Amino acid sequence: MGLEVVSSAIISFSVFLLLASTTQAQSNGVFDVTKYGAGKDITEALTNAWKSACASTKASKVLIPSGTYWLRRVTLAGPCKAAIKLQVDGILKAPVDPDKLSGGHWVNFRYIDQFTLSGRGTFDGQGKVAWGKSTCQKYKDCDSLPMNIRFDFITNALVRDITTLDSKNFHVNVLGCRNLTFQHFTVRAPGESVNTDGIHIGRSTGIYIIDSKIGTGDDCISVGDGTEELHITGVTCGPGHGISVGSLGKYPNEKPVSGIFVKNCTISDTTNGVRIKSWPNLYGGVASNMHFEDIVMNNVQNPVIIDQVYCPWNQCSLKAPSKVKISDVSFKSIRGTSATPVAVRIACSSGFPCQNVKLANIKLAYRGPGGPAKSQCSNVKPIISGIMSASGC
Repeated sequence: MGLEVVSSAIISFSVFLLLASTTQAQSNGVFDVTKYGAGKDITEALTNAWKSACASTKASKVLIPSGTYWLRRVTLAGPCKAAIKLQVDGILKAPVDPDKLSGGHWVNFRYIDQFTLSGRGTFDGQGKVAWGKSTCQKYKDCDSLPMNIRFDFITNALVRDITTLDSKNFHVNVLGCRNLTFQHFTVRAPGESVNTDGIHIGRSTGIYIIDSKIGTGDDCISVGDGTEELHITGVTCGPGHGISVGSLGKYPNEKPVSGIFVKNCTISDTTNGVRIKSWPNLYGGVASNMHFEDIVMNNVQNPVIIDQVYCPWNQCSLKAPSKVKISDVSFKSIRGTSATPVAVRIACSSGFPCQNVKLANIKLAYRGPGGPAKSQCSNVKPIISGIMSASGC
């Protein structure tokens, strides 16, 4: 009888310790990774804290406090039982070796509704080792190198005040998302970093990129097929390749692109400004209702461009024109300086000429050899109004 009482007491005390530990780890809906055994490497602690927070029936927050931490490949998935927030105030460092990040990503958020990612923190991809030519050849021209952050099938979400640094591939990839906003978001990588698009969006609806600063080695923002209702406002871009729709028409069965609004942005020292691009001699597609307005260009090559003979590194055939149909496009109040004589180039498909392209109040100056600034148009009859400083179209 005495042994039974002692055993019962031990079990009760063990349960008490477990409950006390859980309560300590979670306080007022805040799940602090340091309470889950986080050391220099926080992968397991973050995973466990996320699982606990995701299971909460009340709104919860996972906290990564100030400090520098190592983080291996991780997937933070829903669905969660209530709204959930990840507050990153520390610096997260990825493994330097790309082989330790198989699967095409470093941090992956997926299938989460009512999600917020915020804080003063940085996702440091430590990507310099991946930008060399030999590394890209090993990984099939960089395509399979890990991205810093993936957002897959996220709805009703906000990403605010976060920095992504030196990714080995795209910094951010957005796929299958709806109603996702990036605000005061920062992307930083040197201009020579390879294939490091800032934010790439595909097959998503209602994406907002607001008051953000993006400098990288590829497109600041790139738009893939199936993107609808994308609003880019107050973005500073440079260095990089500008803000691009496409490339489109490279793969079969691409979904239409529609409702792209780029407004009140500044683009500096980039290889392109605002661009729509599609591959020749491959597959069809549709891109329409795209509007670029109130854009400042500072020393930008190709400030305004539609390129339907897009063929980087001569990797395609020019035997047939692009099959992508482009229509209802406007470029309005584009001003500043061009780094090339051709400030406006509208090169549309001879098989499917562009329809309803408007150019209004284009004030672009070029002061180098071959100036002043000029425009070139093919397979399009643009509707021109207001000032057009780049004559030719």
